[in-house]
Amino acid sequence: AGVDTKFIEQHRALLSELLDIVLPAEQVDTDARGVRAFEQRYGFTPKPTPIRFRILDPTLAIAGLTDISIPVEQFAELQVAVEHVFITENEINGLAFPPYPKSLVIFGLGYGLQLLQQVEWLKQRSITYWGDIDTHGFAMLEQVRHYLPQTHSILMERQTLLDHRAFWGEEQTPTQRTLPLLTEEEQALYQLLLKQELAPQLRLEQERIGYTSLCQALSRLQNPEENG
Repeated sequence: AGVDTKFIEQHRALLSELLDIVLPAEQVDTDARGVRAFEQRYGFTPKPTPIRFRILDPTLAIAGLTDISIPVEQFAELQVAVEHVFITENEINGLAFPPYPKSLVIFGLGYGLQLLQQVEWLKQRSITYWGDIDTHGFAMLEQVRHYLPQTHSILMERQTLLDHRAFWGEEQTPTQRTLPLLTEEEQALYQLLLKQELAPQLRLEQERIGYTSLCQALSRLQNPEENG
């Protein structure tokens, strides 16, 4: 006898509470949070996670398709003439991402980012990561940079945080991990969040950042001379 997978899917919240109590601490991955990270948190074998991406340059559409979801094995064999790959945490942001030449955006993976280490061709592309400004957002940036050291971040700096003060929220379960792969500027902001110097358990979810701010950041990325 076993446990029906449908039962697990329908009762993940309750099971999470129980497993957090009964399992030894070393058997719980506390960095895995949320319903989608249930399997990772408790060591279950997850069902395959597809890679969803949008081609941001319509001239590079694949058989007319620009919004595609495929297994990571197929994504690893993908032949598309992109030079730049964006990775964004939130699905809505991925769907709303504006056009950008010779580029695609991967979105909605969460802590499934480890799948990207299977994609060798990403190592030869320019990579930009955009996540929440909170401790887990920086932990995910660290994870991507571990696989793809050339990764830069966008809209994850102090000024973006201060410019969106009206949209600050609270991070329920901050991580305390050491993140040595962050840049000096990223590390300073991460430490500020850890020390709660601006607000308790501060977070700025990326979907709270205005579309205009994103377009301006992409324009600066495309035209570095705009940075002065």
